[in-house]
Amino acid sequence: MSDNNVMKGGLGTGLLILSAAVMVATFGYVIFQLNTVGHAAFNVSSKLPWGQPISTYLYFALASSGLGLIASLPLVFGFKQYYGIAKRAIFLAFIILISGMAVLALELGHTFRMLWAIPFNMQIQSAMFWMGVFYAADLLFLLWKFQKMEAGDWDSKNTKIIGIASFLGVLLASGNLALIFGMMSMRPFWFDGSLPIYFYLTAVTSGMAALVFFSYLAYGFDRSKMPQKLQNALNNGLPKLFAAVLGLTILFVAVRAITGLYTNNPEVYHVWADYLFASPVYILSLLLGLLVPFALMMSRNLRVNPQVQVLVSVLTFGGLFAERYFFVVGGQVIPLFQGTWAWNMIQYTPSATEWALTIMGSAMIFTLYVLGEKFFNLSAVPEQLEEAAEAEAKATA
Repeated sequence: MSDNNVMKGGLGTGLLILSAAVMVATFGYVIFQLNTVGHAAFNVSSKLPWGQPISTYLYFALASSGLGLIASLPLVFGFKQYYGIAKRAIFLAFIILISGMAVLALELGHTFRMLWAIPFNMQIQSAMFWMGVFYAADLLFLLWKFQKMEAGDWDSKNTKIIGIASFLGVLLASGNLALIFGMMSMRPFWFDGSLPIYFYLTAVTSGMAALVFFSYLAYGFDRSKMPQKLQNALNNGLPKLFAAVLGLTILFVAVRAITGLYTNNPEVYHVWADYLFASPVYILSLLLGLLVPFALMMSRNLRVNPQVQVLVSVLTFGGLFAERYFFVVGGQVIPLFQGTWAWNMIQYTPSATEWALTIMGSAMIFTLYVLGEKFFNLSAVPEQLEEAAEAEAKATA
């Protein structure tokens, strides 16, 4: 257990108190609004039913999936250079998914009804039914895998089977989530068979941003205080992987934009031309949230710089959150079943209650993360690798 982890000391306690206070305050405000105003506290309607809480859930769920896929590099595919990030990635995947589910549960209105109504109604032809099944399995395998790592069992036969099952669970959960959007032919902006690939890609990008930011946060943004295996990962493989997924994300956004602007389907064209590219926020999110981080990570010297890595992770956080918001809302701004021959683009701005839900989910992540750093060694690696690292350090001293 490293003594350099600042989350175990006073700084972590301060952050824990602050994030817990924000979480409780925003949760209380949302509950008060739901009990007094009801779902009218959200600025959604029957014409645009999915607002910012759904995009927040989508963002958290895919970031969790991305972290699960990153952790599979050492745990399933045997890339030993990434062992230093595996346990923290699994823990982050678990708490981010829990936070996303909390946001979704409060958005639904009848929070506890979904616990029995969705599974026992057995609507197996609904993709949403399978979303619940796959994400529940994902959550279970993440917890099981973390328990095995906490017990020091990294490489037994059972642990490898659990790791493979978790990897498949992540693929099924995020792929099915993509199909919920991609199969909606009545929403042409979403109707796209390649969406699962796009979701996998952006999931890894957002997961990478979360992993880099929270790893630095644990050590006071000072890489020299990190365990050697974590330093090695942030110096070598991870920056290149981060650059690659950022580049592929930009390519996929560009392909969707170009085909959207050239399509003869006006319900897709108007979303790109008159909603997305008419929004300065969307354009800024592309420039600052994807293009600038990619340019920084393409530089061999800059991508290994700790300050640049933190800056890139923060920018990517913001850029991909905006992308999820514009993706969810953009698919609904053209009125359903009216099309562009008799339409006015639906206007939507998140309400204070919807912002409170997003802040509550974010504060919940920080609260659970600090607790995780305080009670577990999230930088742990298999015992034999730790001994080898210590021997190497002594030999070079």
